[in-house]
Amino acid sequence: MTAPTHRPPRTAHPLIGAFVRFVVCGGGVGLVSGGVLVLLSERIPLVVANALVTVVSTVIATELHSRISFRSDRRGWRIHLQSGMTVAVSYAFTTGALLLLHAVETSPSLMAEQTVYLSASAVAGVGRFALLRFAVFTGPVVVPAEAGASFGKSSVAIAA
Repeated sequence: MTAPTHRPPRTAHPLIGAFVRFVVCGGGVGLVSGGVLVLLSERIPLVVANALVTVVSTVIATELHSRISFRSDRRGWRIHLQSGMTVAVSYAFTTGALLLLHAVETSPSLMAEQTVYLSASAVAGVGRFALLRFAVFTGPVVVPAEAGASFGKSSVAIAA
């Protein structure tokens, strides 16, 4: 008689899971930010509202990415500053893509602008994910207790 083997459930590669969580957290913050921007822009100038929403949403997204996307135990203002720099690089990249489009095509269609902007945003998002994952939130990954290996009395009894 052989002892039953307990195999942990197969999960996707940790990097894929982190990327999915990154997209969900960042996308969720982005959607809420868009709504808040509309509400604020009715009361204060759009430029001020956009700056306020960008700063607050970046702080919130950084916390979510730290705790949920990358399951990191790193905290503090240094992390927020590093994450803010990735937002600035992403902004520069998408702005550069639009400026390049307008340099090549003097009067691009709305569809062309949106295609370039969304494509550049997607590339910037992947780049931002890589920077956050491998440069900002480096260090040990916090694994929930139930996901880690544990040896209970039944495991020890079977092994004996």
